[in-house]
Amino acid sequence: MRQAISPEQRLLVTLRFLATGESYHSMQHQFRIGKSTLCKIIPHTCAVIWAALQPRCMPFPTTNYFQAISKGFEEKTDFPNCLGAIDGKHIRVIQPPHSGTLFFNYKKYFSIVLLAIADSDSNFIAIETGSYGSTNDSRILETSAMARQLLQKHINIPPAKALTGSSTILPHVFVADEAFGLRTHLLRPYCKRGLTNMKRIYNARLSRARKTVECAFGILSGQWRLLKTAICLSVENVDTVVKACCVLHNFSRIGRSPQALLDVGNDVNLANTIDQCNCRALSGWRTRDEFLKYFNSEHGAVAWQYDAI
Repeated sequence: MRQAISPEQRLLVTLRFLATGESYHSMQHQFRIGKSTLCKIIPHTCAVIWAALQPRCMPFPTTNYFQAISKGFEEKTDFPNCLGAIDGKHIRVIQPPHSGTLFFNYKKYFSIVLLAIADSDSNFIAIETGSYGSTNDSRILETSAMARQLLQKHINIPPAKALTGSSTILPHVFVADEAFGLRTHLLRPYCKRGLTNMKRIYNARLSRARKTVECAFGILSGQWRLLKTAICLSVENVDTVVKACCVLHNFSRIGRSPQALLDVGNDVNLANTIDQCNCRALSGWRTRDEFLKYFNSEHGAVAWQYDAI
């Protein structure tokens, strides 16, 4: 029998494909590997990359994990009690057969949606892939396993605590843009119509925290340029490739992450911490209003926020 393709060469071919977005036809001449063989090697290697790196670089978030993230957001973006920034990114694909307009998005091309939560260092905490491009981000979040665990069951979310320099006790929250609904643990900006100066300040503070996920998407697509092209793979293989890119994004930035986030030796605590939260009865509206008051108070204000007025 002929000599098998080595693991090293499989990895090299896969990283080349992810980093450049070249076609299989082009790569078969560079590596002298048949196109049909590349069709099998690359998706399989991406699946192995995800299985090998996900437990280390994108572990299930523990309470300690979230507390380290919250500290990072407060230090770098001046947003206390923040556990992550949520947003969606459209990954361009070739129209799948017999799919109609399911994958056709509002930007007028075919795509699947990558929904992600990022920390203050623009690393991915959790991702959800494979949703139709025609589905809006809020709907994807509502139906995702990520939302069920974090926003509904509140798994491992730290209990509410007082904001820095204040006696106001508020829950830990995720931040998102106008496409998402308002929840106790999910904040969005105020509507742009009829904004007061206080609301402009709140929107500016939230925007600074939320931009971390936008930066994460920019770094991801800049490093793995396949995501800037129309991916000519089956939908299942596109999901596998995107997950591999996301976990490689975290792997390449390990040195910039808090060590606490990489300590996967901690036991995962599945306790429902909402019972420990003194503010569990707070609605999303009231939670947002309390953050608004804090950002405009003597203890919560920062100098740069007044540039938004």
